[in-house]
Amino acid sequence: MQNKEQQVSAAKRPQHHTRGRERDRFFAVRNILNILFMLTAIVGVIIYITNDDRTPGTIVVLVAMAFKIVECGLRFIK
Repeated sequence: MQNKEQQVSAAKRPQHHTRGRERDRFFAVRNILNILFMLTAIVGVIIYITNDDRTPGTIVVLVAMAFKIVECGLRFIK
């Protein structure tokens, strides 16, 4: 059996690694880019599915991926 201290420490929820730290300087820009990525990707998939010609949908999805690549680049820079 575990003693009382081990039971209490095992029951505590671990702290998230970003608590206590301030947000990075690109936080707002990254959120905007993520929203643009999600909306553009949804629109691109809808265009891809509804049109007989797949090219416009593919282009829109590629633009969405460009938004995501820029967002990831900002995340690495911090």
